[in-house]
Amino acid sequence: MEDIEAINEAASSIIDLESNAIVIVIPIKSFDFKKKLMQEHFNENYLESDKYPRATFKGKLRDWDQGKGTNSARAVGLLEIHGVANEVSISGEITFDGDSITIETIFPILLEDYKVKIPKAVFYNIAEEVEVTAKFVYTPYEKN
Repeated sequence: MEDIEAINEAASSIIDLESNAIVIVIPIKSFDFKKKLMQEHFNENYLESDKYPRATFKGKLRDWDQGKGTNSARAVGLLEIHGVANEVSISGEITFDGDSITIETIFPILLEDYKVKIPKAVFYNIAEEVEVTAKFVYTPYEKN
């Protein structure tokens, strides 16, 4: 069994600090794998990115102190992947330095929860639970 890793630097997100609302949009085809064949299978066979081009999270930040420094927090809301939306609670850390906010989290996703099917031929090579690592840096929005 080998580690399979993909990186996506095209995700976008926005936070409304007045309502604590957070939205994240992740274009599926922007995941970059070391092996291009893995990327092809990921897009065509597993996540069907032509049919389901993005994953989204829409929710609210909870249990965090909006003061400066690093605090633990949760984001609660709907995570949609592969056309399936599930209510999730994701824990992480928020760092606020006065000029920017950084959110970092590591959380698991069960493929069966999002109806992602793994063919039997490669079933033992692909984990049923995928670890997601995310980091977003936010700066204030300024109208022109």
